[in-house]
Amino acid sequence: MWVAKAMLWLLILIAIVVAATGWRAISRTFATHTAYPPEGQFITVNGHQVHYVQKGEGPDLVLIHGASGNTRDFTFSLVDQLTDRYRVTVFDRPGLGYTPPLARRGVTLADQAKLLQGAAVELQLNRPIVLGQSFGGAVAMAWALAYEDRIAAVVNVAGATYPWQGELDKLYATMARPVIGPIVAWGISAWVSRDYVDNAVAGVFRPQSEPQGYAEYFGPGLVLRPFSAQANAQQRTDMREELRVMAPQYASLSLPIEIVHGDADDIVGLSIHSEPMEQDVASADLTVLDGIGHMPQHVAQPQVIAAIDRAAQRAGLR
Repeated sequence: MWVAKAMLWLLILIAIVVAATGWRAISRTFATHTAYPPEGQFITVNGHQVHYVQKGEGPDLVLIHGASGNTRDFTFSLVDQLTDRYRVTVFDRPGLGYTPPLARRGVTLADQAKLLQGAAVELQLNRPIVLGQSFGGAVAMAWALAYEDRIAAVVNVAGATYPWQGELDKLYATMARPVIGPIVAWGISAWVSRDYVDNAVAGVFRPQSEPQGYAEYFGPGLVLRPFSAQANAQQRTDMREELRVMAPQYASLSLPIEIVHGDADDIVGLSIHSEPMEQDVASADLTVLDGIGHMPQHVAQPQVIAAIDRAAQRAGLR
C-alpha cells in the first residue's frame, strides 16, 4: 500500500513540475515577444516566412547573424554605419529571431542558404555581398558554394568554416536529440537565470566588454524560447560534419572573399577556421585583428566596414 501511495505522490509531483515548467516557459516567451517584437518585415519563400530588416540605398549587402542570434545583433549599431552607401538586408536565420524553423530536426547549412537565396530573389536583391558572422559565416560559405553566380562577394567575420577537433557541446548535443531534447529545451526556457544569460553574453565578447545597452537591446530571451533553443542546438551540433563536407570545396570558389578575425577569439579559432581558408582559396584575403575576440562587428567596426568596402570594390560594385 505505501508503495502505491508513494508512486501516486511522485506522479502528482511530476505533474506539478511539468505544469509549472510549461506555464513559466510560455509566460517567458510571451514576455519576450512583448518586449522584443519583430523589428522588420516578412517575406514568404515557398510557403515559409522569413523575417528581415532592410535599410539604406546602394549596392546590396546581406548580413547573416551567428548562433543564438537574430537581426538585433546587427541593428544594434552596425547597420546604421552602412546605410549611407549600401542597401542593407538583415535576415533572421530559420528557427531564430522571427523566422520559423524549417523543420524540427535536420536543417542543414545548405537548407538555410537555399531559404535566404530565395528571400533575396523575392526582395530583388542584385548580386548582394553576403556577410556572415560566426555560424553565419558557415551559412555564407554554403550560399557561395551553391549560388556563386548569384552573389558578388563574401565577407566572413569570425566565421566558423572548417571542422574542428574535440567533443561537441554536451548540452547542445542533448537538446538536438529527439524526446529528451524538447524536455531539456523547455526546462531551460522556464528556469535559466538572468545571471546565466548575462554571463553567457559577456563570455561571447571576451576579452572585450559588451557595448553598453547591448544585452537589453539584443533580446537574449528570443533564443531561449523552446523551439528556438532546439533549432539552435540542432544546427550547432550538426554543423561540424557539414563543414567537413564543405571545406574541400572552397578552393573552387573564385568570387572575392574578405575575412576579418580576431587573434584573441577563443570561440571560433583563427588558426582553425580563417587561416586555412586564406591558404585554400586564392580569392580570400584575411585581416587579423590584434587582441580582438569573437565579436568584431561590435568592437572593431571600422575594420569590418573596411572589409565590406574592399569586397564591394573587388566585386566592381564601387
